[in-house]
Amino acid sequence: MNNHEPAATVESRSNNRRLVLFPIPFQGHINPMLQLANILYTKGFKITIIHTDFNSPNQSNYPHFTFKSITDGLFKSENRSLNLDTSNYVINFLNESCIEPFTVCMAKLLELEPVTCLISDALWHFTQSVADSLKLKRIVLRTSSMSCIPVYAAFVLGETSYFNTTVKEELALMTENDIEKIHKDRSEKGNEEVICSMIKETKASSGIIFNTFKELEEPAFSALSQDFHIPIFPIGPFHKYFPASSSSLLEQDRSSISWLDHQPVNSVVYVSFGSIAQMGEAKFTDMAWGLANSKQRFLWVVRPGSVHGSQWLESLPKGFMEDVGERGRIVKWAPQQEVLAHQAVGCFWTHNGWNSTLESICEGVPMICSPCSYDQPVNARYVTDVWKIGVMLDDEMNREETGIAIKKVITGKEGNEMRKRSKSLQEKVNKSLRNGGSAYQSLENLVDYILSF
Repeated sequence: MNNHEPAATVESRSNNRRLVLFPIPFQGHINPMLQLANILYTKGFKITIIHTDFNSPNQSNYPHFTFKSITDGLFKSENRSLNLDTSNYVINFLNESCIEPFTVCMAKLLELEPVTCLISDALWHFTQSVADSLKLKRIVLRTSSMSCIPVYAAFVLGETSYFNTTVKEELALMTENDIEKIHKDRSEKGNEEVICSMIKETKASSGIIFNTFKELEEPAFSALSQDFHIPIFPIGPFHKYFPASSSSLLEQDRSSISWLDHQPVNSVVYVSFGSIAQMGEAKFTDMAWGLANSKQRFLWVVRPGSVHGSQWLESLPKGFMEDVGERGRIVKWAPQQEVLAHQAVGCFWTHNGWNSTLESICEGVPMICSPCSYDQPVNARYVTDVWKIGVMLDDEMNREETGIAIKKVITGKEGNEMRKRSKSLQEKVNKSLRNGGSAYQSLENLVDYILSF
């Protein structure tokens, strides 16, 4: 599906209001921003997307939007497969380099027609001062879970007030290893600066949109409502508003779907660590033998360049492909929403980025959690200890223990119980999106709020 214009869902008359949306140029941020744009388009708003030259979206997929590019100052030699050790640097760099071109672009847009509201990614913290200078309302989109903000505030910024709120029991679940992953090397990577600026300027905004729904994260919703004092709109999951589609920056291998068509129900482990995460050769080798030792079917996404020192599959251990034979398939990228919705998929081995975690919840698929950094340890801990729909793979687990964990989720009694709880959450997702549901009503409230500006 190349044209992502929502079919037959646009409201009968435009409200003639222009919204400007500004995504951070990373896969996990671009996708939800464009999904949100489509949702608001169906409510009658005209949409303009401002984007950087770096990781620019495919405009031909969205003929119903207006796109405006701005220079970002990144050198061409800084290629587009950034790893976790550089992305905070890039975010801080862009928040400096984009101030002038973004301000000029917004001023030109305002000369052409009124803009009702700016919706920017929360990580674009400089946009609050620009919006204020142009007397423009700014709403932020936070692409993580609601639950990660109290964790960041408590464990990275040292704000102890969250331990006195309804989220304190869930904060207590975070292990020392989780916390170390959240803010390891934060002074070198600029992590603390990113988080502090994001939270400060979000509180100064006119509202915050989350790609989640209230019932999934009730304690975090209550805690943020008490602390932020701005309207909060949990209107997700965004991708469930439309048939499966993607604004992926990477080319998808659709042969994975036809392969899944020939596999038994709930028999396949789907493995994908997202669009940014990288790993060393030793971990990659242990993953490979863990999959082999499990004796289970698997669909493994290995993104080119994601393994240090390898272009693609050069680091696969000798004899691996011969050992797994036809029960394993490796692709460079897959249509993830369709994969997770496929009846053959029995569990998802994931890095627990929020988009991936939410997509798995939406399809009732239990998870094997291997978080790397940022919000991923928070999401993984909620999956395993709050929602109880997955297992954690410790960094120290060897390939034999990994194989046992995979088999447990696919064929074991514990895995069946997780699957039942996953299906129950899936039903809550569907209920929240129906007329009268919490996400449905939150979206109506968001539209009314924007129209009040």
